[in-house]
Amino acid sequence: MIHQEIDCNYKLRWKDSILGAQMLFVALGALVLVPLLTGLNPNVALFTAGAGTLLFQLITKGKVPIFLGSSFAFIAPIIYGVQTWGIAGTMCGLVAAGGFYMLLSCLIYLRGSNILHTILPPIVTGPVIMVIGLILAPVAVFMATGMTGDGSLEIVPRNTALIISFSTLGITLVVSLLGKGIFKLIPILCGIITGYLLSLPFGVVDFTPVKEAAWFAVPSFTFPVWNLEAILFIVPVAIAPAIEHFGDILAIQSVTKKDYIKDPGIHRTMLGDGLATSFAALLGGPPNTTYSEVTGAVTLTKTFNPAIMTWAAVTAIILAFVGKVGALLQTIPSPVMGGIMLLLFGAITVVGLNTLIRSQEDLTAPRNLCIVALVLVMGIGGMSFSAGDFTVKGIGLAGIIGVLLNLILPGKKAVKGTIL
Repeated sequence: MIHQEIDCNYKLRWKDSILGAQMLFVALGALVLVPLLTGLNPNVALFTAGAGTLLFQLITKGKVPIFLGSSFAFIAPIIYGVQTWGIAGTMCGLVAAGGFYMLLSCLIYLRGSNILHTILPPIVTGPVIMVIGLILAPVAVFMATGMTGDGSLEIVPRNTALIISFSTLGITLVVSLLGKGIFKLIPILCGIITGYLLSLPFGVVDFTPVKEAAWFAVPSFTFPVWNLEAILFIVPVAIAPAIEHFGDILAIQSVTKKDYIKDPGIHRTMLGDGLATSFAALLGGPPNTTYSEVTGAVTLTKTFNPAIMTWAAVTAIILAFVGKVGALLQTIPSPVMGGIMLLLFGAITVVGLNTLIRSQEDLTAPRNLCIVALVLVMGIGGMSFSAGDFTVKGIGLAGIIGVLLNLILPGKKAVKGTIL
């Protein structure tokens, strides 16, 4: 497969625009799911994903065929942040999360990738990822049963909601397990479409917003306002997706047979991810991350030209200005989202568990037991610490506790080799 490397050079051609649109289609279900779950604007998410991908390509010299979209890791803190500080205040914390990526990029450039193994080993990142999934479990159940995310109000009759949510979940599972070709890459999108169509005869879809929306409309951007409490709460959440970034880069380089760790360099890819995340938050969009779904599509189609992702990004930006697209997405009933969430949040938890398993650490060793136990219990149990008007709790607290315990508890092994 060495001959495929000649196709990895950046070549912007009109004939590739359809392939680019197809790549966006693969990412679309996951991309819009985050804003729909968190109360952010889906048109803004489309715009910031497209613009963030272009920014990433600029930083990485157009060498990596990957698309950036909404990050699932930040769903819980965004939901909490929007309820507590509003969208503008939450965006301040997300801008800082992008800054955390940039800081890691500088550390990698100066000290090499081993610095991350010292600060963020699997014994820390694994349980933090598990907290992200488990802390959201009640939200998934509430929405799947027709309630609002906090369980305070029933918006769809329970029996109707269960039919819709479990049908959505069922189709997502079937496509994920048995789907062939392009369908195997879009189980979330297939589930959402099925659930939406099933919702129509139940009368739980209101098309009024679609009728009232303009065809052309500038996305409703929201600019951040300073909020130190949001920064302290959200930045530690960036620990998990920062580590996952390495896995995504390793995955795409295994497909293209290019060494992106060296060229353009993992510090550049991390910097591009961080800048894209901060840029998205500056406009009111969800944080961006490299999408493994698109890596699967690259593998399937054998299209290694990074310019394909340019076309995907341009298509996302164009759709962001179609007002009826965002209005239609916002009519998706909550039980449909709940059905997807039942699987999604469990899957996030399993990713964290798998991180621990692959590390081959003895979890019964006193040091490891202390770290994992305290991260899980404090994160899921809702422990909080306050200093004046500022409070740190949930995933943010879990991340901080994990990092501190890893650095101060005795018995840590010396770093050998590289995590890459």
